[in-house]
Amino acid sequence: MDDIDHKIAGILQADSRTPASALAEATGTSVSTANERVRRMQANGTINAFRAVLNPEAAGAKLCAFILIDMAFEGEDLAKYALQARPEVQELHHISGAHSYMAKIRVADTAAMQAFLQEVVKPLKAVLRTESMIVLDTAKETTAMKITP
Repeated sequence: MDDIDHKIAGILQADSRTPASALAEATGTSVSTANERVRRMQANGTINAFRAVLNPEAAGAKLCAFILIDMAFEGEDLAKYALQARPEVQELHHISGAHSYMAKIRVADTAAMQAFLQEVVKPLKAVLRTESMIVLDTAKETTAMKITP
């Protein structure tokens, strides 16, 4: 990525609906060049997706929680794939330290979280233990990242 790609990527992180004409104007390129750069970044995997970011409360998923999951090696892959497939799971990270995985989930309320743990997470054979943290307030949440050369 060169400086123009960095600028386009930064603009699209802020608003993925930015028209090519605005990208071209911001980068001093032609509309066709801006379009081609976006297509190239999609093709090479720099841009993974364009999507709407929903308000969790409006979508009925008011409660955000992080679940630390300890897993046995036996069955870990099956458990990981089962969790990845769940719409409640926004993020699933294999982590270092005392726990195996950290999942970020969004559900309606604490009852939904309890049901998710009892019906989805804990029945997985590899799951040994869980530790849950409920988010009380979110000061910052973004998918945008610093773009460095």
